[in-house]
Amino acid sequence: MSSRVPAYSSQPAEGKKPAAGAAGTRDNEGFGFWHSPEWMNLVSDILLLAVSVAIGYAAVKGVLRMPFFELRQVVVTSPLGQVTSAQLEYAAVSSLRGNFFTVNLDQARQAFEKLPWVRSAQVRRRWPATIEVSLEEQEAVAYWRVVDTGDMRLVNRQGEIFDAASNASMPMFSGPPERAGEMLTSLRNINTLLQPISRTVASLQLSERGAWQLKLDDGLQIELGRDQAKAPLEDRLKRFIAAWPEAHAKLDGKWAVADLRYPAGFAVRVAASSTSNHNEAGKKGTP
Repeated sequence: MSSRVPAYSSQPAEGKKPAAGAAGTRDNEGFGFWHSPEWMNLVSDILLLAVSVAIGYAAVKGVLRMPFFELRQVVVTSPLGQVTSAQLEYAAVSSLRGNFFTVNLDQARQAFEKLPWVRSAQVRRRWPATIEVSLEEQEAVAYWRVVDTGDMRLVNRQGEIFDAASNASMPMFSGPPERAGEMLTSLRNINTLLQPISRTVASLQLSERGAWQLKLDDGLQIELGRDQAKAPLEDRLKRFIAAWPEAHAKLDGKWAVADLRYPAGFAVRVAASSTSNHNEAGKKGTP
């Protein structure tokens, strides 16, 4: 008599799924944010750092706004000529807001630069409660007459037009505003050329077409015209100055207008009150 051992297989029966047991549960453990101590510690450190920074920033802001950091004085370190104390006080009161640490220096600088006669300003802090202001004042060298309106402005030493009032004795400019610097350079050159006859320029005018006209301190009006390659302005003016002594000896009366727009000479018109109303000097050509 024989006995049979029943067959054993570890594979599940066909058509059946393994039941979820303890082994499956153990395989899913340890995954996800809440089951990762490393990630939780990192996030908590970041949050703690952010809160600390926010608290520190608020604390610093609070301390900086405390009364014992208030501004006590404004010191002007540059000598003043045209700017008044009242103007400086107005600019300081209207722009210096806050305390030593919170005051907006750029806003204060702009307020000082808006004052008449101020070309540029520098504003800085000086511990513990002082604001230092250094000003560069405008230095006017000529008046500027606006062609369209007749309004008067001033020209500084850099050839820039600015708004201010003055009663100083200076030459008068009129022309395209963008050429103010060129006119200032021409004024200096012309005055140098006029030194042999002891005259200076009282007014200088430049038209939109580039024609130059000047009036001397004795009232003589000189028509220079436009600069030309064949007859540069400087050459025409030098020729006129060289002929000045002899021409004055020949022409009686006060000269009213000298026309230098001729290629090889110039023409002179004597004032109407003189005995001779029209005289000419040099070679005349087509103007």
